[in-house]
Amino acid sequence: MAPASSPSPSNSPSRSHSPAQSHHQVVIIGGGTAGITVAARLRRAGARDVAVLEPSETHWYQPLWTLVGGGQAPLRASLRTQAEVMPPGVRWLRESAVSVDPASRTVATASGRTVSYSRLVVAPGLQLDWDGVPGLAQAVGHGGVSSNYRPDLAPLTWDLIRGMKRGTALFTMPAGPVKCGGAPQKIAYLAADHWRKRGVLGSIRTILVLPEPTMFKVPVFARVLEETARRYGIEVRLQSEMTQVDGTARQAVITDHATGVKETVDYDLLHAVPPQRAPQWIADGPLADPASPFGYVKADPAILRHPDFPEIFSLGDVANLPTSKTGAAVRKQAPVVVRNLRDSLRDRPASARYDGYTSCPLVTARHKMLLAEFDYDLRPTPSFPFIDTTKERTDMWFLKRYGLPQLYFKGMLKGIA
Repeated sequence: MAPASSPSPSNSPSRSHSPAQSHHQVVIIGGGTAGITVAARLRRAGARDVAVLEPSETHWYQPLWTLVGGGQAPLRASLRTQAEVMPPGVRWLRESAVSVDPASRTVATASGRTVSYSRLVVAPGLQLDWDGVPGLAQAVGHGGVSSNYRPDLAPLTWDLIRGMKRGTALFTMPAGPVKCGGAPQKIAYLAADHWRKRGVLGSIRTILVLPEPTMFKVPVFARVLEETARRYGIEVRLQSEMTQVDGTARQAVITDHATGVKETVDYDLLHAVPPQRAPQWIADGPLADPASPFGYVKADPAILRHPDFPEIFSLGDVANLPTSKTGAAVRKQAPVVVRNLRDSLRDRPASARYDGYTSCPLVTARHKMLLAEFDYDLRPTPSFPFIDTTKERTDMWFLKRYGLPQLYFKGMLKGIA
């Protein structure tokens, strides 16, 4: 086996052109929010042999896509090249992982290459299952159907919203864990606020379909969102889900899981959030949690290490953790992974703990937002205890639009926030 690769001496990330086999002290699968944040923190902590497996040339700040779809931000503000965000000194392996063999401590790539590791961080994100709702894959992108969960479609969402003057607008959320669980609601509120300002809200029937028994798991925020929906006249269907789409007829089937009743809704605008699950190679492999029907990676919820394979850590969207899948969660998970990974390399017990912190910025109007922060026990954990973030606030909206992207690109991805 080839010796461990050394980091690039330049200030630019190293792009690997290594042979079919290579070894690294730490291999990170995924160059998204979780992977880059961990890589940057490891480098700042002194790790000298870190490799990131990531095939994409583009890095997206996905939380901004809701504002793109609501006409409040340009898509380009959420975009960087992968080279720009890759930490200096990290070996960038521009390939996709296709399997992990924990026994041999190796990762196989799509090109047939084998990468071995001393420690592995699994953070490839999740995949959008457009085929999970019959007819959705064929309908999305035209005929009044859009989704802010794809960057190419977020601008289309805004085009549909501002072009609508009457008819039925349908906003849906699937069952199961999804990234940014508040996003399916936020775009409904932004749309309704726009229509209210244009004087056409009364001519538009707005339906919001949610799979949960309440609008939000934390009661204090659920009450505010219930009032927000009432303010806009939004019909909220709880414990319900879109189970079929006919894009040609512009019809969607809504199933009430509490009663089993199915309703066919004629729509003029449909904002659909697809079901989401782990990449198939994760779901079919030894890292998946048998308790997860979506194939997410098994991970100790406190120390973020795989219970069966102590050399493997996981965080971000792919980890099967009982908390919302958000970038804010990653910001708290990354230092725990880095510290416990370094403890592991020194044969020490894991010393860091993750309490389940996550945050969901809930945009309720063009310049209004709630900041829902909570832990595994759904207890509010405010970052600004002197500010009441359970009320709609303009300063919180500016935080989301301008402050959080700066924190992300200049803080998190640099390993300093």
